[in-house]
Amino acid sequence: MMAAARGGPARWGALGAGVVLIAVGCAPPARAATEAPADAAVLKGVEHLAHVPKPALLGGSAALNSDLAFTGDYVIGGNYNGFVVYDVSEPESPEIVSEVLCPGGQGDVSVSGDLLYFSVDYPRKGTECGAEAVAPSDPEGFEGIRIFDISDKAAPQYVAAVRTDCGSHTNTLVPGGDRDYVYVSSYSPSESFPNCRPPHERLSIVEVPHDAPEDAAVAATPALFGPGDDPKTMGCHDITAYPERGLAAAACLGDGLLLDISDPLAPVVLDRVRDDNFAFWHSATFTADASTVLFTDELGGGSAAVCDAETGPERGADAVYSVGGGTDLVFRSYYKIPRHQADTENCVAHNGSLIPVPGGDFFVQGWYQGGVSVVDLTDPDEPREIAFFDRGPWDSAALRTAGSWSAYYYNGHVYSNGIQRGLDVLRLTDPRLAPAEGVRMDQFNPQSQPSQPAP
Repeated sequence: MMAAARGGPARWGALGAGVVLIAVGCAPPARAATEAPADAAVLKGVEHLAHVPKPALLGGSAALNSDLAFTGDYVIGGNYNGFVVYDVSEPESPEIVSEVLCPGGQGDVSVSGDLLYFSVDYPRKGTECGAEAVAPSDPEGFEGIRIFDISDKAAPQYVAAVRTDCGSHTNTLVPGGDRDYVYVSSYSPSESFPNCRPPHERLSIVEVPHDAPEDAAVAATPALFGPGDDPKTMGCHDITAYPERGLAAAACLGDGLLLDISDPLAPVVLDRVRDDNFAFWHSATFTADASTVLFTDELGGGSAAVCDAETGPERGADAVYSVGGGTDLVFRSYYKIPRHQADTENCVAHNGSLIPVPGGDFFVQGWYQGGVSVVDLTDPDEPREIAFFDRGPWDSAALRTAGSWSAYYYNGHVYSNGIQRGLDVLRLTDPRLAPAEGVRMDQFNPQSQPSQPAP
């Protein structure tokens, strides 16, 4: 989702309980899944197992559900106003364990052991959860990364905050042994924003010691762009790391980048590509062997209805690139859902992940009100949809932002975070995907890809 990102560099230490406004367990505890909403979905190769409505504490049409992260039997659901912890030990009956009210948008989340990293992209008067919103022209406004201790899933604790240039639209975890490196993506600088002036060519990297997260600080700000680069490319929207391969793919405003992150504090640009069909480089995913990377184009910023015949199959789509020689990006094809949507349905390529079929290249992806699409990437020249889950419009009378923000595969199921409706749990029924059911992970951040089992 596009948004203006603003902030300023500095370090903040541990935050005492007296200045933190966190709401957990304010609603009836352990609320379970309900039947699917009345507007039943059209689906193929998918079984809809459960639906959990967006909780009232984080409700309202402006409090958008956003990204997901996974740890053990829990799913962490980001929201512009905070996050939700779901118990999915029984995927057919997920339950809300806790809700944290901590506004800041856009609520991108990553998890590392007992730590949760939360992106703040809209300026607040201070670091505390109850701080009111301020204008981006306020030089004292806070944006960046909030850090929570989630060792007690029923009562997360806010432990630290780190300011970053232009805030944090998204964040990417790069593990580093006894510490984490958090790549912070942000963009949209302006001369009128004192903490986010152009050019914004640098990436903020926050270092978090596991045994002292309160000491988290910006450790490096490497430049990804410089003279001669596209002037539109002032910042990145999202970065997907493949730590075991020492690679990352960065979706930046005018470019797609392939990075060497073997030194996590000093990423090196291996290649960059541009595409006249791409309006907004949004996100990326590698195949298991890192021979292919899929970039997404968020044409219209996620709020436009562009899954139609007029827009066509090559805009607001995925672009598939081969990684030649491990260092060069070579265009192969586009993929866009073949199902045209109504003019009241915002629809464009958005967040997804690999389905861990050993030896296979299958991908699941959210398309806002275009639903959830499952793609066979085996032939990078001809990706094709093999399954989908697609509801009707959130509002048939008007174009309103809704639908699947993220759709990810985790331990046998697909979890889709609906912007307005809430969490959906899906089971894939296509027999080609069945081998993925045997793959189990203790933790999963889709923007920090793990390796997959060998066939």
